[in-house]
Parts: sequence; C-alpha cells; structure tokens
Amino acid sequence: MSNSRIAVCPGSFDPVTFGHTDIIHRASKLFDKVIVLVSVNAVKNPSFTTVERVQLINKVLDSLQLDNVVVDIWDGLLADYVKQVGAVAIIKGLRAVSDFEYEFQMALANKILYDGAETVFLTTSAENMYLSSSVVKQIASFGGDISHFVPGCILRDITERLVPKEIQKN
Repeated sequence: MSNSRIAVCPGSFDPVTFGHTDIIHRASKLFDKVIVLVSVNAVKNPSFTTVERVQLINKVLDSLQLDNVVVDIWDGLLADYVKQVGAVAIIKGLRAVSDFEYEFQMALANKILYDGAETVFLTTSAENMYLSSSVVKQIASFGGDISHFVPGCILRDITERLVPKEIQKN
C-alpha cells in the first residue's frame, strides 16, 4: 500500500458530531485512506472513554459506509503516529479564525517534528460553524435536544451518558 495516499484526522471526538463527520466524509473523497485518530489528551476530562469514542465513531462510519476510513487510538505525538503509518497529510477542520491561529501553530510544530506530511485545513460547512463537542455536552447537560448536532445512530448512546438521569425523557 505504499502508493496509497493516507491522511490522519486527529481529535478527541468527545463525542463525535456532524461537524466531525462532515470533515471525515470530505477527507475520504480526497485520500485513499483516512485514519480517524482518537487522541488521548491528558489535559481534557473526557465524557467518554477512548474505547467508547472509537465505538461511537465506528457506528457512525458504518452508517455512512465510508470504506476507506478506519479508526485508531494514539497516546503520543501526532507527528510520530503520522510517520509510523506513512501518512502524507494531517486533516484539520476549521470553524473560525480563532481555530486557525492554534491549528497553524500546531501545523508548524508538526512540520518540524516530521516533514513528510502536510497539514490540510478543511473549512467547516456553514451549518456546522458553531458546532463543537463542548456545545453538544452543554446542551445535553440541560436536557436539550441534541439530535440536530450528532448522528442519529449514536444519539441514544450520547443522551444516556450526557443527559442527567433526572431530566432524561423516555
């Protein structure tokens, strides 16, 4: 598979949203193989375990029928993983200018650590500009309807975890 163009799409995906799936789907059209990389971030306090996040993403990928997309877990430097799998690109989704500043710094650092891959920025679709996992978690914590923000195939999993039991609707 040395001639395949592999891209890595890293993130915490806690939980995966329509914003994530939009970027993953679009990346799958540009590359032969896309690895959705669930990163372990010691700074963040995730709502779902790493294994649960992989399971949720796999459910979504099954529903989207993206045959060239796989999921993996990494607890280390992104540049090391990208080099290890022979990827030519790191895919990052951008919602706003504020995202770009941070992601640009990370792209420069990753290029120094491993110059064999380029960072590719995909701008979000207009309908997902405001959407983040944090927004989903906040709405769910108040019992709000998150069905407009996350794929239906994982809605129940997310609701059961994030909506407080005393306000869950049956």
